[in-house]
Amino acid sequence: MEDKKVSIRHFYLDWIKVLAMMIVFLYHCSMFFNSFDWHIKNNIINHTYVEFFSLLVGNWIMPIFFVLSGMSTYYALKRRDSTSFIKERLLRLGIPLLLGIFLLSPPQVYIERITNLQFNGSFMQFYPHYFDGLYLEIGGNGNFAFFGHHLWYLLMLLLFSGITLPFFLKIRQDAGRKEFSILHYLLIPIPLSIAALTVNSIVNLGSWGIIFYLLLYISGFYFFARESLRQFVRKTGVFAGGLSILFTAIYLYWVIFYGFPLKTGVSWAIFMIVRVLLVWNTLFFMLFLGDKYLDFTNRTLKYASEASMPFYILHQPIIIVIGYFIYSIDWPIPLKIIVLVSLSFALIMCIYHFMIRIVNYLRLLFGLKEIKEVNIGETTKTIKL
Repeated sequence: MEDKKVSIRHFYLDWIKVLAMMIVFLYHCSMFFNSFDWHIKNNIINHTYVEFFSLLVGNWIMPIFFVLSGMSTYYALKRRDSTSFIKERLLRLGIPLLLGIFLLSPPQVYIERITNLQFNGSFMQFYPHYFDGLYLEIGGNGNFAFFGHHLWYLLMLLLFSGITLPFFLKIRQDAGRKEFSILHYLLIPIPLSIAALTVNSIVNLGSWGIIFYLLLYISGFYFFARESLRQFVRKTGVFAGGLSILFTAIYLYWVIFYGFPLKTGVSWAIFMIVRVLLVWNTLFFMLFLGDKYLDFTNRTLKYASEASMPFYILHQPIIIVIGYFIYSIDWPIPLKIIVLVSLSFALIMCIYHFMIRIVNYLRLLFGLKEIKEVNIGETTKTIKL
């Protein structure tokens, strides 16, 4: 009976993943226009609605991915042994990461260098210099982006998968059976806050620190994948949504009127705890909304779910390349937003639909399963290996 329960597909999680991918896309489009450091900036910065959107989603968007990844790891280890799990991770995460490091990151670094007057020459002249020093921060001197720029998420998943696998193998049989209670809801933010207070200022990726993401990944496996959590979310989702709105309002008010705290201290600690509680309650609210309105499947979900990984891999380099061609043009910001979003989205989807989706070696490069046609009687069936 347990195996049958595990095999049930939670479609609302797929929808959340797809929608979160779209928000990441829009977030990186907004980075072209806001005042925060990024690889290329528009000639006019928008401090109002674009920056508001960036602040609104920047805290919780990547934490959602790590919680979902922890949950998917739980379901994967219910049907795979450790060898096949590691092999699958290396193929579906490692190969796209290498693609990002050696082919997709160099144009991004090149555009950053020429727009910041740090290099003068063609891309082919720059490429040998891509291996000069390690790229550690925007505007720095090193060029080699060993983490694949936006693909640092894949690198973290690879590392987290290896680090946690022995522990997960020991607890995978009963992790999903345990009850999720109000005590878990109240206590888990404590270690998350400690991680944010002690590590976030040292290693920062996508607004948070590595330990913070690791704890979310583990929480996704050990807590969020529990069958009882779904019932808990149904009972508390509205309450969590209210708290999410409250902490979001506090955070936005603080940043807009007082700015980000620059020095560690009491106010900085309170600010970080507000951010953690914002993320924590937003996670529960998103799961509540997904379970209530999105627990179904259709053609759109099947197509978009498979497209989400190639979309993620391609989206930032394409945004930066298109941004490079329009950043100095004196167009109104709303027009540039429409051009950047629509052209980037269209180009990504064309590359996926007409190339990656149907060519097996490209599917492998972008983290998808190989397609193979097999003969069954008088019919030919396409399967994904």
